[in-house]
Amino acid sequence: MVLRAARTHVVANDFKMMRPAMSSSAIHIVSPPQFDSGTAQTPGSERRAAIAPALGIASAIWGGLFEVEPESRTGIHHHGEQETIAYVLSGICEVRWGATGELWARAKAGDFIHVPAFLPHMEINPSKLEPFRWVVVRSTSKPIVVNLPDDTWP
Repeated sequence: MVLRAARTHVVANDFKMMRPAMSSSAIHIVSPPQFDSGTAQTPGSERRAAIAPALGIASAIWGGLFEVEPESRTGIHHHGEQETIAYVLSGICEVRWGATGELWARAKAGDFIHVPAFLPHMEINPSKLEPFRWVVVRSTSKPIVVNLPDDTWP
């Protein structure tokens, strides 16, 4: 029991010593009206940045919302060196990739999606009624979007 108490004391002291270094940082709360839709876009979708340098937030990652309207699809694109992780908030999405878009998967609300760096892909909303919405986090702070010619896939 003495060792446990001593360990707790060391942890508490370590935390006190770290506190001054952490105090120079700030937590940012960004509400939907503050999201930046001036971020890089792909035809057929809308991206709104929530965590990005353009909003005055210094971060090593980018975060925002992504939406595709019913019966719409994005253009073919990739995100350069960025890896992307998305969480599907609502709706259903078909994601296509491959040399000609021949590979595909379907994601629904509650699913996570990982898109590797440099992978050309497109998102399709098969619903006639509801948009699909994702929360997106990318591995670098700069929003990279490389739109490709749509005639590369059938």
